[in-house]
Amino acid sequence: MTSQETDRNTVQSVGTVCRIVESLHQLDGARVTELSEELDLAKSTIHRHLTTLERNEYVTKEGDTYYLGLRLLELGDYVKNRKQLYRLAGPIVEELSGETGERAQFVVEEHGYVRYVHTAAGTHAVETDSGLGKGVHMHATAGGKAILARYPAARVRALVERRGLPAFTEDTITDEATLFEELSAIRERGFSFNDDESIVGLRAVGVPICGPNDDVLGALTVAGPKHRLKGEWFEADIPDLLLGMANELELKVAYE
Repeated sequence: MTSQETDRNTVQSVGTVCRIVESLHQLDGARVTELSEELDLAKSTIHRHLTTLERNEYVTKEGDTYYLGLRLLELGDYVKNRKQLYRLAGPIVEELSGETGERAQFVVEEHGYVRYVHTAAGTHAVETDSGLGKGVHMHATAGGKAILARYPAARVRALVERRGLPAFTEDTITDEATLFEELSAIRERGFSFNDDESIVGLRAVGVPICGPNDDVLGALTVAGPKHRLKGEWFEADIPDLLLGMANELELKVAYE
């Protein structure tokens, strides 16, 4: 076997491990046969990879079913606290959820998606598909649009080319020119809205978090049902609260 073939096989093997881990997450555990059918791979291949993952304590086996292991919590905790900003954002998100009674989130862009680093549920918060680390399309979320509004046009175009502008509701922006018009408006007012664009009936407000060099680091958001997020509360009060919290977080990042 040539070195080129070895490199190709190694990358393919890592890719298979990633697919297995993701499937165990999505299926909430699975047997070898289920994974074989899900991934269209031989049972022997699945079993070999699962055995290696179990030996290294990344998965655990209960009966015939494999689950992701608790060792991943250690890695996840490291990822969530790797940057000073991530550590500082946690208390701010908790405070936002308490002040609004809704769901508050801190998000960052990674690999062309907006990903949730911190989430907190207020007393009236509704459940949304915003699990920690989950990646969602930027153009359909308040946090994602707040971040995109601070990116150069060339970077926005590159991300659109990479991830597309899929529709999630009838109100999702699916046209690049419309997106750029929206981003221009967001830059002018300093905050973004998500009005039925990701989930029907859900509204959100987002503000960017910028570093000392004015580079965008992430975004704070508040989300809730549109029957509560309406009028001045949605259009002015929550944006003002978010802008104040964002300023506080930016000062902490700069001086702590």
